[in-house]
Amino acid sequence: MPAIPHVSILLPARDAGSTLAACLRSVSRQTLADWECVVVDDGSTDATATIARRFARGDPRFSTVTTARRGLVPALAEGLSRCRGALIARMDADDLMHRRRLDAQCAAMEGDPTLSAVGCHVRLFPRARLTAGLRDYERWLNGIASAEQLRAEAFVECPLVHPTLMIRRRVLTEFGYRDRGWPEDYDLVLRLLGAGHRIGMVSSRHLSWRDGPDRLWRTSPAYALDRFLAVKAHFLAEGFLREGERYALWGYGHTAKGLRRALAGEGGSCPPTSWKCTRGGSDGGSTARRW
Repeated sequence: MPAIPHVSILLPARDAGSTLAACLRSVSRQTLADWECVVVDDGSTDATATIARRFARGDPRFSTVTTARRGLVPALAEGLSRCRGALIARMDADDLMHRRRLDAQCAAMEGDPTLSAVGCHVRLFPRARLTAGLRDYERWLNGIASAEQLRAEAFVECPLVHPTLMIRRRVLTEFGYRDRGWPEDYDLVLRLLGAGHRIGMVSSRHLSWRDGPDRLWRTSPAYALDRFLAVKAHFLAEGFLREGERYALWGYGHTAKGLRRALAGEGGSCPPTSWKCTRGGSDGGSTARRW
């Protein structure tokens, strides 16, 4: 039986034949050598499984499991059950790791035992196709530099990119991933924060995060705007707004109106004492404040 590694890389993949080899090469170049990489092939119909098995033959730190096509959350659960390291690093099959990512994140976790998890900053690519909105989102993500700031920004958008996450295995095993019809990564982050866990941030761009038409957040109904608003409203009602009798909600555009509807649909939350919606861009924004 191989020695238990310090880090297990949890990497689900489906029909990733065009990007998986580059992704796995970036894993193999890590300056921290004490890792295993568990590739879960979620019923691919292309060369994904063949590529993953080729890397496993050349480096025993890679392992591959092929399952029926069941979806991302079951693939994550399957992979997690096979991870042995004390730390779990998430990775996606179309992204690239900077060679020092694991080193930097392990150092952050070991340097602060109060952290349950850490993320890192990202560089979106290919740059030529990025919209102004994605560039703004990248700047916002890369402006988060501490556990306190991450907690404060948690209801703006998901404050870390899921394939940057490194988390203690005992914590991820306890919380797991859920399919609630909304983004499973945002759901996990908000549950961790709601339970009092601290999530830190390595302020270096250690992940190249690929944008493209086939990204799950562009194609899956679970990542539609109304589902992001639903997960925000649920955790606002369960946490931040739970103890207050009154709150004000203000904002603009579709996001503000959608959040108001989503909060109204949460049985345990009271309606806002005051509400203001102004004209804004197509996406809009909103803020809730309790008193």
